[in-house]
Amino acid sequence: MSALVPLIVALPLLGAAITLVFGRSPRLQVFVTVVSLAAVAIIAAVLLVTIDGSAPIAVSVGGWPVPFGIVLYVDRFAALLVLISSIVLVAVLLFSIGQGAADGTDETPISIFNPSYLILAAGIFNAFIAGDLFNLYVGFEILLVASYVLITLGSTESRIRTGAVYIVVSLVSSIIFLAAIAMIYGALGTVNMAQIAERMSELPQDTQLVLHLMLLVAFGIKAAIFPVSFWLPDSYPTAPAPVTAVFAGLLTKVGVYALIRTETQLFADNDINTLLLIVALATMVVGVLGAVAQAELKRILSFTLVSHVGYMIFGLAIATPAAIGATVYYIVHHIVVQTTLFLAVGLIERRAGSTSILRVNGLLKVAPLLAVLYFVPAINLGGIPPFSGFIGKFALFEAAAQVGTPMMIVLIFGGILTSLLTLYALMRAWNLAFLREDEDPTETEADRRISYLDNAPAADEQQERRRIPRIMTVATGGMVTVTLALTIFAGPLYALCDRIGMSLLEPVNLVQLEEEVAP
Repeated sequence: MSALVPLIVALPLLGAAITLVFGRSPRLQVFVTVVSLAAVAIIAAVLLVTIDGSAPIAVSVGGWPVPFGIVLYVDRFAALLVLISSIVLVAVLLFSIGQGAADGTDETPISIFNPSYLILAAGIFNAFIAGDLFNLYVGFEILLVASYVLITLGSTESRIRTGAVYIVVSLVSSIIFLAAIAMIYGALGTVNMAQIAERMSELPQDTQLVLHLMLLVAFGIKAAIFPVSFWLPDSYPTAPAPVTAVFAGLLTKVGVYALIRTETQLFADNDINTLLLIVALATMVVGVLGAVAQAELKRILSFTLVSHVGYMIFGLAIATPAAIGATVYYIVHHIVVQTTLFLAVGLIERRAGSTSILRVNGLLKVAPLLAVLYFVPAINLGGIPPFSGFIGKFALFEAAAQVGTPMMIVLIFGGILTSLLTLYALMRAWNLAFLREDEDPTETEADRRISYLDNAPAADEQQERRRIPRIMTVATGGMVTVTLALTIFAGPLYALCDRIGMSLLEPVNLVQLEEEVAP
């Protein structure tokens, strides 16, 4: 099975090379991209089943021993996220194929989009299976380089402007991360995460705290936690619909994944959980208040994305096996549901010519299926029972209640408030876009109730209404089905996440790791 691990990264990179060579053969490019990502999904599923019944797999690339070689480390957590990510990447790719077939290649030029998309996937996968901090840094840089290209596709003024902000913020995060890696190597003589975990206790607590906070800031920027989340709501909405969907679903979760690895394995004896609880509460509340104040669907979803990262930080700060398991389940839920909502909004934009809830109306009569495709993931994200959003939040609240400190009670109420306001923002958008009839010349009571949104950032100018290709509807419908599957199969999935939570809080067996990766 160890031979399969490098293929998780190698296949997308090989696919990217092939698509670059055959840039003038769109069909071949699409075929290679789909096959590469589907193959990774199959490999991840096989590895997940194998590892869940035995032990994690560590592979030293080139046969170099620890700490000299690049170690790829796949446990239940990494395998699960690679599997979910590859499924999401395939669905968004199908959506983009439909968009390209209908609109041409101005929005998502195939010769550029497919290789960049595969490089992005390789960076995400590499970050998930990295066994040392420097390889994790490399994974971040691979996905960021690709994301720079994808976020500016079309070269419009707004995309170039927000892309520049995105690039600057990402570079600052990368510099902080690289500086932290250099300091850790200077202090401990290794960047291998298993060895760092074993040797970290040798350092003074003050030194540990400095290294800890540097990694927290670096990963916090990538995860978009408050107060370093300012860049996200302006950056994501301007990109093409498929790019926005995959960014919203996956990129912040790579940062959250790195935070979980850091907190549970590297700094177990250097407790900053109180700080994390404060950050989690601020991220939830500030993010959802931003969502309520928006009149544009992509910006609403971008702010809810920030607020729901707060739930993940909340679970991480509780720091019990039950809480970590609930956090892993919530990550899986949020990857799928947030991506689905952005795809649904992409369909709304095509059908109505806008994503402004002040302009769009009457869609329920003309597009009832689209109403369902938006409604189901919206109430799921809002935490309505019995959907996966409710299951994940309830599990987090239960884990916090078991700890029972006053701060935990405050976070529980903050989480409930965030959930209610999320539901309000998403359902207000649904009511206005789908239930409201065509505009009447006279001002109505509904118009007066939403007049406070007149000063909210506006959507792009009204565009021409375009037909929705069937493959785009099928891709979005498939993702809605996956969101429902998270509820239907919540029992076995949550049991798996519970096992992940328990294993993440166990120290890595360094001796066993060295034996596994020995040439």
